Amino acid sequence: MSGSVRTGDVDAVGSDVAIGVGTALSGLAMAGAILPVRRGQTDEVVTAAVVFGVLALAVFLARRYGLVGRREGAPVAGVASLAVVLLSGYALNQGVTADLAVGPWSFPAVFGVLLAGGGALGMAAADYAGVTDGGLKRRTAVAGGMTLVGVLGLLATIPSTLVLSIPAFLFLGGEFSALESVAIAQLAMAFGMGGVAVGYVWLRGDGLSFIDLRTPSLRDLAWTVGGVFVLFGALIAISLVLSSAGVESAEHGTAEQAQQNPEILFVLIPASLLIIGPFEELLYRNVIQKSLYDVFSRAGAIVVASVIFAGVHFLAYWTTDVGAVLASLGVVFGLSLVLGAIYERTENLLVPALVHGIYNAVLFTGLYFSVV
Repeated sequence: MSGSVRTGDVDAVGSDVAIGVGTALSGLAMAGAILPVRRGQTDEVVTAAVVFGVLALAVFLARRYGLVGRREGAPVAGVASLAVVLLSGYALNQGVTADLAVGPWSFPAVFGVLLAGGGALGMAAADYAGVTDGGLKRRTAVAGGMTLVGVLGLLATIPSTLVLSIPAFLFLGGEFSALESVAIAQLAMAFGMGGVAVGYVWLRGDGLSFIDLRTPSLRDLAWTVGGVFVLFGALIAISLVLSSAGVESAEHGTAEQAQQNPEILFVLIPASLLIIGPFEELLYRNVIQKSLYDVFSRAGAIVVASVIFAGVHFLAYWTTDVGAVLASLGVVFGLSLVLGAIYERTENLLVPALVHGIYNAVLFTGLYFSVV
């Protein structure tokens, strides 16, 4: 498996670009956090976001003018930026948006604060690691390319659904039932994501050896069993934290469908093991995360791949307001970190695929018994 960061990508000096971009983004985050305060929304969370935004900006400026070293300043800027992300996300969940009119549309400024804070956090991490300007450019290009691959994997299900619907329509005749529609959608997911994954591997010039599939060892089986428990443990821990903080999350669109038509779970439960787990892990772990190893550290690749994985689930959770959707994506991100770590440790796609599939199958089974 590939996995060495390019030697010239890091040095003791680091990147002036990372510091400059971090300064700009932390300034934007601070300005955006001030906006609801100016509108009279003096919520403690918003005030705290402003304070941490000011701190992040001050540290980035201190780094820019050489007043503090990267080993001292970057962690402070990173922690402050992370606080901005968490506080702005919480504010959005509580209904604080500070909408800005952009032509006929409106944009929640606090969401902009979250994005800017996340970008500043990334620049702080790059500064701490001593990533050079060239290294930062390569990381940005590869991360952008892998994001495109992830989005294409999602979009590829649309033409696959159309292609599969034609013979299904001719064979079944008339309109599809809810059960038949879900079955077609799951097969389309397999063809779409599988096709994008294989296409990407082909474009890279790699053979099937790039796909990390092998007969599981006893160690792999131990990781599979342990991974299922860890994944559910992470879900419980994250859910308890969100619940204690009064954070509301969005429901997955599939769960809403299942409440209306419980019979579709007879397709989704086996599909979790045969399609959802294997093909999502193939694309987002074996293809995207593994490709990120070329320019990121292993830990960095897991984080970036998890951001991409959570991001492509946005539409699946878009059943309510943006604050609740972000909370759910935060859960997906946390669970994705676990799956990414399992894949990195085992280097066998079968392990995270089974863990992911079993996890989804158990959730769908529980959902079935709760709605019938």
